[in-house]
Amino acid sequence: MKLTEKQQRFADYYIETSNATESYIKAGYKEKGARANAARLIANDSISQYIEKRLEELASERIADQQEVLETLTRILRRESKEMDTVIVKKAETIQYSTANGDIAEKIVYNEYAETVLLDTRNSDVNRAAELLGKRYAMWVDNKKIDIKGAVTFIDDVGDEDES
Repeated sequence: MKLTEKQQRFADYYIETSNATESYIKAGYKEKGARANAARLIANDSISQYIEKRLEELASERIADQQEVLETLTRILRRESKEMDTVIVKKAETIQYSTANGDIAEKIVYNEYAETVLLDTRNSDVNRAAELLGKRYAMWVDNKKIDIKGAVTFIDDVGDEDES
């Protein structure tokens, strides 16, 4: 069943606020009986299915999938990604001032400013990305596999205690 425009607005506001009564009023319904009517709308199968579907869509948009993770690691490995950092920069400025005898003098002062700079990817981040991608593609194996073909026979060459 298709939702009416008001029902869809209600559902969207509900997803945003998690408050049924407030969403009911924001969607354009009357305030009188808002609490009970909002509860009724929440219980409506079509609306609850719509809300559930939209929440799944929103969750999938927020959560990185496997492809996105691999692409991000590759960008870091190739140093295509920059990091933003804030640094404090001291800048020299010349200011003029009047001395006690009325002369004009100059003085250099150093002021500090916060600047945002783009930095290259650190070697440790590149190494970590390479390690994670290498593990993903099983480029190296920590455990050695030993393949033994054929039967193994054990020979008991230790005699019994009675045979001495």
